[in-house]
This record gives sequence, structure tokens and C-alpha cells, in this order.
Amino acid sequence: MSTSNKSPGTFAIGSLALIAVVVGGTAGAFAYTAGWLSPDRLTSTKLLAAFGPVTKETLGHRRNHAKGVCFTGVFESNGDGAALSRAEVFSKGQYPALGRFNLGTTNPDASDLEVRVRGLGLQISTPDGGVWRSAMINAPIFAVSTPNEFYELLNAAASKAADAMKNFAAAHPEFGPFGKWATTSSWTPSYAEEPYNGLNAFAFSDKSGTEHAVRWSLTPQSQVTPITKEDFDKLGGPNYLEQDITQRVAKEPQRWTMTVTVANAGDPTADPTKAWPDDRRKVEVGTLIIQKIEPEADGPCRNITFDPTILPDGIKVSDDPFPAARSAAYAKSYDARVAESKYYPHTQASKP
Repeated sequence: MSTSNKSPGTFAIGSLALIAVVVGGTAGAFAYTAGWLSPDRLTSTKLLAAFGPVTKETLGHRRNHAKGVCFTGVFESNGDGAALSRAEVFSKGQYPALGRFNLGTTNPDASDLEVRVRGLGLQISTPDGGVWRSAMINAPIFAVSTPNEFYELLNAAASKAADAMKNFAAAHPEFGPFGKWATTSSWTPSYAEEPYNGLNAFAFSDKSGTEHAVRWSLTPQSQVTPITKEDFDKLGGPNYLEQDITQRVAKEPQRWTMTVTVANAGDPTADPTKAWPDDRRKVEVGTLIIQKIEPEADGPCRNITFDPTILPDGIKVSDDPFPAARSAAYAKSYDARVAESKYYPHTQASKP
């Protein structure tokens, strides 16, 4: 990542490119739950409306991260995570996994060349009935600190005022590190070469009942080849990433190492814009092995919401407000796309 000495608010805030990055990378990823304290409280309904109007092209699709492809495989636990959590998923063994590579965009037909944020939704299931769902992105930090600030960001990005994003950045300096990452960090040529980060803090409970504040991430075992945006534009067409990951997995399974980072006392757990220091304890708990890619239209990830509050015994939410907020937005989005399912472009083979 570049070490430019520009101030956080100067990273091309006024450009349409960064607006697309910010909105595409975060819109739909987070929302606020229904009005807990007052009628004026931000709700998931308001948030979904802020993504923009539903069009003929988006009917039946996820309201954000709308472009994606399904995968299946296994999570191979090495047993080391059992020191942090009693969840069965951390007992040594292999567990079924399914998920979805995706792009941070509300447009299911968007070109891969236009979208900076790439994501991975994951579900791991265990024989005891435990289900662990997670939604991760390739950014190392999030754009804003609270759900309400995210709503302000959406409105600023949608505003026709020339200085809307500049004013937002000036009022929210925590936005600076994300803006810097979006505009100065390298790209990669493949979903298989991306790291995926769970930016929210959760609480692991071990067998003694001791809780550990944690975040987790997936690090690719494939060789990573950093490239510029211009280099990526030359690689292929608008659906290059899906074609590439399909070919790679057909040739051999793709692997990521899952690492859990444990917070020290006093580390911020309610603010995903604040990374924890690099010297925090890190535990490699296993390997995600992706064995098959399937088109989303009728694939196993089509009807799954990667709701981060769906957790097994031994993992629970922390004081971070975003997981519950995202859960509410995902539920609202899911209901909408189910109601619109007749408009969804299923494959010819599956059409009645």
C-alpha cells in the first residue's frame, strides 16, 4: 500500500471513481436495525432505499454485492482454535463449507473492471448442527465507524452537490484510511489472490467460559501478484474474475489460511475503522479449501444470506453495532428478492 503523505481527506474525494468505490464497496453491506429508541432512528428500510431505486435489471438480486459466483468446499480445522472457542468448528477435522465470491456493487451486470471492493461470504456447518456465517471484504478497514455515519455516506455519495463527498470526508476523518486504501493500494488479478477480512469484532468463548475479543481473516495460499488498475483492465472482459476462479478451481482446489486475531484489553471492538496493532496474538485455526465453482443463478449460495449473527455456540456478537445492523438489512433484502424471484434470470435448464 502506498505511504503517501497526503492528508486523509485529499484522496480524490470528489471523483466519481472514489464515490463508486465507496458506495459499491459498502452499500448493502451494513444497515441499522429497526427503530429501537425513537421513530427517527435509522431503519433498514431507510437504508435500503438509500441504495437507489430498484430497476428492471436488479429485480430479484441482492441489493448489494449483487454480482457473484457460488463455491463449495471444506474448512479444514487444525484444532488450534479450540484454545479460544468451544465451537465445534475449531475441533480438528473437516467441515462442509459453501460461499460466494462477490463484488461490492448494486449492479449485477457491472464490469469487474469498475469495482474496487471484492468480497467473500462463507458458511461452515458442523455435525452438532452449528452454523457459522461470515461476510468478509478485501479492504483492511471499513469506511465509517457507525451505521448512522454509513447512511450519511450513502447520501453524500448520491448527492448532486459537487462538494458533498469532500464535506463528508472533512466531517469524518475516520474515512481517510479507507479512502487511501481504495485509491492507492494495489489490485490483484484474481479472487484467489485476495485476502478477505472480517472487519467486525466478535467474542469467542472457550470451554472454561473465558471470552476473547477477536477478528478473523483469510489469507490466500496462492501466489499473489500485485498489479495496477491499468494492468487489471488489460486482462480480460467484464466477467474476468468469475472466469478466472472457475478455471483455477477446475485445475486444483484453492486455499486460504484462516487466522484469528485476539484483542488486547482496551483495543477498540465497536469501531471497524480502527485496525488493531500488528503485534496482537494471532492464531492460525485452519484452511478454507474451495473445491467447486457454480454459477449463482441456481447454485448453493443463491438463497443464503451471509448474516454475521448466525453463529454457533462458542461465538457471539460483541459491542460492535454492525453485525446486528447488517442482519436486519440482509433480512429485508432477502424478502425483497424472494418476492421478485420471477424476474431473476435462472438458467434455461431450471426454468419451468
